[in-house]
Amino acid sequence: MPTNPAAPETGPQPSDTRSTSPSRHVPAVPLPGVPAPAAELARAAEGRAAETLAGPVPVRLGDVVPAPEQVRPDPAGDFTLSADAVLRVSPTGRDVAEQLAGWLRPATGFPLPVTDTAEDGPLTLTLSPADVAGPADAVPAATSGAADGARLGDEGYRLDVTTGGVRVTALTPAGLFHGAQTLRQLLPAPIESPTAVPARWAVPGGTIVDRPRFAYRGAMLDVARHFFAVEDVLRVVDHLARYKLNHLHLHLTDDQGWRIAVDSWPRLTEAGGATEVGGGPGGWYTRDDYRRIVTYAARRHVTVVPEIDLPGHTNAALVAYPELAPTKIAPPPYTGTEVGFSFVDPADERTYAFVADVVGEVAALTPGPWLHLGGDEAFKVPAGSYRAFVERAQRLVAATGKTVVGWHQLAPAAHVDGRVLQWWGTDGDDPQTADAVRRGARLILSPGNHAYLDMKYAPDTPIGHDWAGLIDVRRAYEWDPGSHVRGVPAEAVLGVEAPLWTESVTTLTEVEYMFFPRLPAVAELGWSPRETHDWSGFRSRLAAHGPRWTTAGISFHPSPEIPWPHKNPGIPTQPTPHTRRTTPTP
Repeated sequence: MPTNPAAPETGPQPSDTRSTSPSRHVPAVPLPGVPAPAAELARAAEGRAAETLAGPVPVRLGDVVPAPEQVRPDPAGDFTLSADAVLRVSPTGRDVAEQLAGWLRPATGFPLPVTDTAEDGPLTLTLSPADVAGPADAVPAATSGAADGARLGDEGYRLDVTTGGVRVTALTPAGLFHGAQTLRQLLPAPIESPTAVPARWAVPGGTIVDRPRFAYRGAMLDVARHFFAVEDVLRVVDHLARYKLNHLHLHLTDDQGWRIAVDSWPRLTEAGGATEVGGGPGGWYTRDDYRRIVTYAARRHVTVVPEIDLPGHTNAALVAYPELAPTKIAPPPYTGTEVGFSFVDPADERTYAFVADVVGEVAALTPGPWLHLGGDEAFKVPAGSYRAFVERAQRLVAATGKTVVGWHQLAPAAHVDGRVLQWWGTDGDDPQTADAVRRGARLILSPGNHAYLDMKYAPDTPIGHDWAGLIDVRRAYEWDPGSHVRGVPAEAVLGVEAPLWTESVTTLTEVEYMFFPRLPAVAELGWSPRETHDWSGFRSRLAAHGPRWTTAGISFHPSPEIPWPHKNPGIPTQPTPHTRRTTPTP
């Protein structure tokens, strides 16, 4: 069962009844006949009076998703952002500051210039180890202020809000970025508006000290069953970054389509990329398309994990190159949704030349450390041949300098250094996977009956599947990655990932509908300490994101278990007509 935080200053705060009524901003202009210093004091006094009349800020300091590690509110420290605010940043954090300003300018209408300076101001972002780093053994304590000097690591941050301004401090740009995302959530929901709106841009006072539980926190988008344009993938990246997820796994190849250009095997996309489920036109990413996705994600501190699914799920490749098939005969293009019928010939040396070329080119385009080999549902490959293929393919990936990731069906194969298995089972009793962990493997947890976002919310959900069960928001939230697979210690768990397979998902609107509101639940499992896990508190915090999504134009499922402030009007229907979302270029 979930537990509540032991100390009141840690973890998510319960909902309250703070007013959401906006107040008018005091213009930053000189007062006639008053010297500048006095004018500044007068404006400050008038601003404080306006804030008092406006009532409390509409968001509490602990109303953040995922829940921060430590929250210490200061009701007397609320800050209101004004039109003359300047965002000050140390030079190495400038890119994060520019992104933060970009999030805040449309709704506020404020110019929010970014300046490189070490001085504090209304908005200050700084990379300063001396401010946040403590002894190597310092650990945040729920009942003390020890978190102030804790080592925040590669992704942690500290956020301080006082009446004089907001300061985000971190050791790395990634930590600074996560702190900026938290600040974004602490502003009222209209901050998501693409156009200026009148509002009091208030931030609740106090201090947050935060860092992730797991290093790997991600989601998977299947672009093979249905193809999604680059712009759609970039929007998905933004969704992940909003909730501090730091990996985007792209399922690039399957029976229905091959979606990544490989120069040495050009027909993979020319022939294999021209189909998708239902007979749509398909599509693929050129090398420049893929680089654009990777670069966009990296700026948002999201690592792209490419998957080339082998030895099964390869019908599209066999259409393009029949010499890779066991029969050496090209199969017809496949636009259905069955699995397990196709595979490359594990006894032919041309197969391994193909694998080496493909993983080599994809690895060269991918700056991140991971390359996913798939490995699932190769039902027609004899066990011995399957194991021999996987062991050889793993070595080919390792030769590119990348770390092998694969579905947990790879478990019986010999271990290679750093190997990661992605576990998607529905029963936590898995002796083969536990044995692979004892031999050195680490796990990414994606249990099909908790984290598969292509599962329906309820029987009447218009899209999705139910083979792993129905997954409402509570089911997506109520499990522990650190103890889910028996015989696997928490330290062997690299993190969590929420896959979205797209046999029945055809548009970005439908992607968002299946993502939200369950994606933030998985994000909280990956980021927040277990001590903050509390369904009642989570559903209350999550409910406040409905208006944010609506304002931002994000589709979501109005799950009845969440106390939404208002109902989401849009629910996608199925089937959706197939339309070409992009025209591949050679």
